[in-house]
Amino acid sequence: MRRFIALMSLAACVGTAVRAAPASPAAPFEDTMAQRTLACTACHGKEGRAAPDGYYPRIAGKPGGYLYNQLLNFRDGRRHYGLMTRLLDPLSDAYLMEIAQHFASLDVPYPAPQPAAVPAAVLERGRKLAQDGDAGSGVPGCVQCHGARLTGVMPGTPGLLGLPRDYLNSQLGAWRTGQRRAQAPDCMAQIAKKLTAEDLTAVAAWLSSQPLPADTKPAAAVAQPPSIACGP
Repeated sequence: MRRFIALMSLAACVGTAVRAAPASPAAPFEDTMAQRTLACTACHGKEGRAAPDGYYPRIAGKPGGYLYNQLLNFRDGRRHYGLMTRLLDPLSDAYLMEIAQHFASLDVPYPAPQPAAVPAAVLERGRKLAQDGDAGSGVPGCVQCHGARLTGVMPGTPGLLGLPRDYLNSQLGAWRTGQRRAQAPDCMAQIAKKLTAEDLTAVAAWLSSQPLPADTKPAAAVAQPPSIACGP
């Protein structure tokens, strides 16, 4: 019954998202995960490639453990977005894992990066934070946890390239203000609170403007253990 209610909620969301689209013959019901997650792609773009508005991120190809943890965080109140919480609230841990594994398995192209509309000095500050960190503030480089190519690390660390600047800004700000949380030790909250607002803008601008490497898949492991402890 809980799954039925959730599916009806997903269907209602999809219906709202496509109400303005021209009428077309109804697709046959296939009972596949791709069809069950149409509400996800209504916001996150076809196959989870990201929406063009800059706020709904790419979920295709992200590590399954990361996606699963974020679904749990939305459902259990560590991340705050009412629509996500209502959609996920009736779903079991096992079903959330199925959703996570579905999107993690998708290998679809990334869009071209956004051109950076900030001064060169701001971009350089963002590059330094991403690659080297800021030793004086106790901030590690993004590459320590997110991989040398910044495409993520299995099983639970997401890639940072191919994400819109506005989304990166909003999430870094949410970590900084406590609107987004993770299980302790919450390393991202610690890092974001050590950065200035200007630093957050700089690193988001640099990350969003970088081209994707030829291999966009998450790394199997980091080269060496990061200098900061993170929760599961």
